[in-house]
Amino acid sequence: MRIAEIFRSIQGEGLLINTESVFVRASGCNLRCWYCDTPYASWQPEGDDLAVEEIVSEVEQLGAEHVVLTGGEPMLFAELIPLAAELRRLGHHITIETSGTLYLPVVCDLISISPKLSNSTPPLDEDPRWTWRHELNRHAPAVIRRLIQEHTYQLKFVIDCLEDCQEVKDYLKEFPEIDRSRAMLMPQGTDTAMLAERAEWLQPYCEEHNLAYCPRRQIEWFGLRRGT
Repeated sequence: MRIAEIFRSIQGEGLLINTESVFVRASGCNLRCWYCDTPYASWQPEGDDLAVEEIVSEVEQLGAEHVVLTGGEPMLFAELIPLAAELRRLGHHITIETSGTLYLPVVCDLISISPKLSNSTPPLDEDPRWTWRHELNRHAPAVIRRLIQEHTYQLKFVIDCLEDCQEVKDYLKEFPEIDRSRAMLMPQGTDTAMLAERAEWLQPYCEEHNLAYCPRRQIEWFGLRRGT
């Protein structure tokens, strides 16, 4: 399994915000969001191929109960199945972060799904090949339904402008089975100024429409840098 980084930090997003966690970042992705904040795991994937046993050993050395298996897209790798199972056997709480476009029969305590709205598609003049592939693959309803049926879940939608909120409303109409309290709107941004600007109108919108607001505390705490 190709791994970009393994590190201990604090979860900055979602239901487990502020939780000390070890993050295992898989390198490789089937999508290419233009705003991706980990390009070293997607647009220019880096890292080493590690055996499941090597990954588990590094996680154990870092010594946190909570483990986040993230990416890139960890569901690209069949090794995720034995990795999650072994970490669970050792007593860890497992979160898997995924775009919800690929399925594997994994065990976890929380599946964190980040559905990709149309705002994620890279422009044609940047990479036409990936524009087409991304738009074709970014929405997989059958995968979403299977994941939320099988796991405790949260959904995080990246919001860049007010029009994106209407797209989320349309998305949730497609999935009436989704618990709205687990659907979170998260501002797009890679620095505190951008996040604060969007939070100014996004937080009130979430309150008005009974949706959860999801801050990106790791950027507020550490800035946009690796290992956080």
